[in-house]
Amino acid sequence: MGDLELLLPGEADVLVRRLRSFQLREMGSEGWNQQHENLEKLNMQAILDATVSQGEPIQELLVTHGKIPTLVEELIAVEMWKQKVFPVLCRLEDFKPQNTFPIYMVVHHEASIINLLETVFFHKEVCESAEDTVLDLVDYCHRKLTLLVARSGRGSLPEEEGSQDSTPMQELQKQAELMEFEIALKALSVLRYITDCVDSLSLSTLSRMLSTHNLPCLLVELLEHSPWSRREGGKLQQFEGGRWQTMAPSEQQKLSKLDGQVWIALYNLLLSREARAHYCLTSFAKGQLLKLRAFLTDTLLDQLPNLADLQGFLAQLVLAETQPPKKDLVLEQIPEIWERLEHENRGKWQAIAKHQLRHVFSPSEQDLRLQARRWAETYRLDVLEAVAPERPRCAHCSAEASKRCSRCQNEWYCCRDCQVKHWEKHGKACVLATQGDRVK
Repeated sequence: MGDLELLLPGEADVLVRRLRSFQLREMGSEGWNQQHENLEKLNMQAILDATVSQGEPIQELLVTHGKIPTLVEELIAVEMWKQKVFPVLCRLEDFKPQNTFPIYMVVHHEASIINLLETVFFHKEVCESAEDTVLDLVDYCHRKLTLLVARSGRGSLPEEEGSQDSTPMQELQKQAELMEFEIALKALSVLRYITDCVDSLSLSTLSRMLSTHNLPCLLVELLEHSPWSRREGGKLQQFEGGRWQTMAPSEQQKLSKLDGQVWIALYNLLLSREARAHYCLTSFAKGQLLKLRAFLTDTLLDQLPNLADLQGFLAQLVLAETQPPKKDLVLEQIPEIWERLEHENRGKWQAIAKHQLRHVFSPSEQDLRLQARRWAETYRLDVLEAVAPERPRCAHCSAEASKRCSRCQNEWYCCRDCQVKHWEKHGKACVLATQGDRVK
């Protein structure tokens, strides 16, 4: 591993070996929390490994111990929990927690897993080690990208600053919605890495991507809507590094990372011999794909020269004859994780929520302090600075920050005035963290 290590090689091996799947009712339990902490450590170490480019043992360990399918199952399980159980918790009239940190950990779990998968799926052997669960992962990515397109039609994201009248659970719901946007962007990257392996994917996976979900047309819609770009006050902003950034005029023609992921995925799906052999070119698909010609400017081709091949493909597509939708009877695999979890828990969502309310999400002050201390040990400041994409930003105004909260050392500020204004929001977490440090 690199010079800055969060995990020793032997420790990383033990943590990977221990990864397992949890039932929905177990989410937030002590054992689940321990695995969540371990995943965060693996996540940060994987980013450090990729940054120093000196071999990537976390990715190798996940493949060696066959844990990619476990991560995919955990990803879909927490997605289901957020869709089926979390809304029930939010509606329970007798549930008014003063501290939503334990629930936030479960909500954040999906982001942790998809971030780890994004880091390691760059390597083709990881995609191959997913085995049959790659079908489930394709379905997961399709769900997220569909929501991303739908969101772009509804308008902008909710404001990050909460209302003073909001309850803790309402604030948590708003945070979950903001997090969902970032998760969808990570899913886009994972899907692009899966398309890198298109020539070695099973026929069932290809059929799922091209026929069931028609991913090429969905990717065209993403390019059209570009949900990671917006205009505020006449200025172009792009979502990068976990926040919206205003682009200088000289950078506005520069291809963003997310646009690049869409173009590469389209290139893989439309120009691969295997994919083209199984893609049904209906009149609708032809019309959608030909929209790409308007985006293939000289500036874009200068940045991604390989797209010249895609431009040639589209020129031929103009003259190509369309096909009626295929109705062949094909025996193929289907994703099973979502269906199995839904079957196991159907009709139990409220029971699960009430069980977790009593046994998981109503911890004592002592339990909260112990958890805060454990998280302070997990999120070492030197490691966080190493994996951060850029210099820290003020928690209040988002300007570049150089000062930390003197008590907890977790939040950053650009000036004393911003720290004072942000104290009402940060105070409880700060006191909890500093009290946790004194618990032995």
